[in-house]
Amino acid sequence: MEDGLKPTGDTKLDQAIRQWLQYDRNPKTISLVQDMVKDGSTEALKKCFSSRMEFGTAGLRAAMGPGISCMNDLTIIQTTQGFCRYLEQSFSNLKERGVVIGYDARAHPTSGGSSKRFASLAAAVFISRGVPVDLFSEITPTPFVPFTVSHLGLCAGIMVTASHNPKQDNGYKVYWENGAQIVSPHDSGISKAIEENLEPWPASWNTEEALKSALLKDPFQDIKTQYFQAIQKHCHHREINKKSEVKIVHTSVHGVGHTFVQSAFKAFDLHPPYPVEEQKDPDPEFPTVKYPNPEEGKGVLTLSFALAERKGASVVLANDPDADRLAIAEKQESGQWRVFSGNELGALLGWWMFHCWSEQNSDAAAVKNLYMLASTVSSKILRAIALKEGFHFEETLTGFKWMGNRAKDLLDQGKSVLFAFEEAIGYMCCNSVLDKDGVSAAAIAGEMISYLATKNKSLSQQLTTIFEEYGYHISKNSYFICHDQEVIRNLFERLRNFSGKKDSYPSECGRFSISAVRDLTTGYDSNQPDKKAILPTSSSSQMITFTFSNGGVATMRTSGTEPKIKYYTELCAAPGNSDVTHLKKELDDLVDAIVENFFEPVKNKLQSKPE
Repeated sequence: MEDGLKPTGDTKLDQAIRQWLQYDRNPKTISLVQDMVKDGSTEALKKCFSSRMEFGTAGLRAAMGPGISCMNDLTIIQTTQGFCRYLEQSFSNLKERGVVIGYDARAHPTSGGSSKRFASLAAAVFISRGVPVDLFSEITPTPFVPFTVSHLGLCAGIMVTASHNPKQDNGYKVYWENGAQIVSPHDSGISKAIEENLEPWPASWNTEEALKSALLKDPFQDIKTQYFQAIQKHCHHREINKKSEVKIVHTSVHGVGHTFVQSAFKAFDLHPPYPVEEQKDPDPEFPTVKYPNPEEGKGVLTLSFALAERKGASVVLANDPDADRLAIAEKQESGQWRVFSGNELGALLGWWMFHCWSEQNSDAAAVKNLYMLASTVSSKILRAIALKEGFHFEETLTGFKWMGNRAKDLLDQGKSVLFAFEEAIGYMCCNSVLDKDGVSAAAIAGEMISYLATKNKSLSQQLTTIFEEYGYHISKNSYFICHDQEVIRNLFERLRNFSGKKDSYPSECGRFSISAVRDLTTGYDSNQPDKKAILPTSSSSQMITFTFSNGGVATMRTSGTEPKIKYYTELCAAPGNSDVTHLKKELDDLVDAIVENFFEPVKNKLQSKPE
C-alpha cells in the first residue's frame, strides 16, 4: 500500500482503505485509519471498511468514526452527492426551490465529526451544484425540518440526528417534497446514486466558501415564528391555561428540546414547565443517563422525579434528544410515579384531539371526513374510539414515514387528519408537521392536563374513563437483543414452517388458540380470501402478527435501526369488561407463552431487555 503502509493481506480491504485515504481530507479520520493499518488491526479495519452503511427509508444511522461503515465527513459528502444527483433527476426546478438542512447537538471529538459539521458539508455539496440551501444557524428539533419543507415548498429536507441512540451514533434523515419521510423506491434510487458518486466533487469539502454563498439562507427565526403560530390552532382553552395551577416538570435529556418546549408552552399561555437544570442544555456526552431514551422509562427520569418532588409538581414531560418523541409520567396517590406507555399516551392524546374537535364542530356530518392513523404494532384503541364516534381509523406499516405519507394523501383528498401515533412515544397532533413531533405534543398535553385539573381528574383517571367507555386495551411490549442474523432468520422461518410444510403457521401457542396470521415479510394473510396481505410487504425485514381467539394480538418484528427482535402484544376487551386484574393476568400468560414457544430465548441465546 502507498504511504508506506503495509497491506493487510485482504485485497478488497486494502482497496477500500486505499480509496478512503485518497478521498478523505479530515486529519483525524485519516490518522485513525493509518494507525490501524500500522498496528495491523485487521479486525478493526474490517469493521470500518467491509460494508458501506445502508441507505434505507430512515436514511442512515451508524456510529461516528472512520471508514465506509461509519458516519464521518467523507461518508456524509458521498451520501449527499448521491442524494443531490437523485434530486436533480427527480426535480427540474431543484435550483429554484432548494432544500433545508437541520442538525442536533451530537459530536464525536475523536473522529472530528459532529452534526453541525456534517450539516455544513451537506450544504457545501448542494451549493457546489447551484442548489439553494436553507441551513439552520442553530440546533433545532427534528420536526422543524419537515415543517420547513412544507412551509417553504422545498424539494427535500435533511436532518442530521441519531435521535435517542447512544452518544457515539449519528444519523442522516431525509424528507421528500411532500414533507414526509421518504418511502420506497426513493431509498434504493438514492442508494444507487451514492454508489455512482463516491469521489468527492471539487467543491464538496469547501464549507467556508459555501457558508458565504448567496445561495445559503438561515431560516431559523422565520421558521421558529411560523411554527409556534401554526401549532396554536390546537390551543382551545387559553383561559384555562392562563389560570392553571398545575405544576409540570420538563426534561430535554441533554438534547435540543428545552427552549422550544418553553416557547410552545408560552404560545399556549401555559405556565412554563420547570426545567431539569442538569439536563436542559445540549450535551453530546449525555452525562446523566445511560441511554438518552425516555422510552427506557424511570432510569432516564430520576432527576425529573427529584425536581418534581421539590417543586410539588405532579406531571413530568420528557423529550428524546431531537425532540420528536414525548414521554409523560404522573405522580399517583400512592406517591409512586407512573410512566405511561406510548399506547396509553396515544389513547389520551387521541381522546383529547377528538374531544376538542367535537367542541369546535357542531355539524354531525363533518365526522365522516375525519381520520386518525396508527401503526400496525400500536394499540387498537383509536379503532375502538372511531367505531363509536363515527370517524375513520386507518392502520399503516410501522414507522412515521408511512403515517406521514398516508396523512398527506388524505389531506390532498380534502380529508381532515386529526391525529396519528405509534407506540414508540411518537405523536403527530398537528398536521403542519407530517412526522412525529414532541414539541407540539408537549404543549397540547400541557393544555389537556390543565383542562383535566379543572374537572379534578388526573391523567390516570382519564385513561380509566376512556377504557371504560371504549373498552380496555392493555398492552405489553418488549424486545430481545440478538446480534446473529442467522439466529433471527431461523427463528422466523420456524414459525412459517411450523408443521414442516411451507406456510404452515402455528395454530396455537401454549393454551392460546390462534385465529389468524399475517406475515408482512412474505405477504401472507390468513384473513384475506386470496390469502394476500393488504398492507405493503417487505422481504428485507421480519414481521409476523398473530391474532388470538381471546382478543389478543401479538406482532413479532425485527428493528430497522437496532439489533433487536421486538414484540408488541395487546388484549382488546369489549366495553363493559372491566375486570382489569383478570385482563392483565391473561395478557401476562399470553406473553409468557409467546416468549417460551415462539422466541425460545434459551435455545436461541437471546438477551433480555436490560431492566
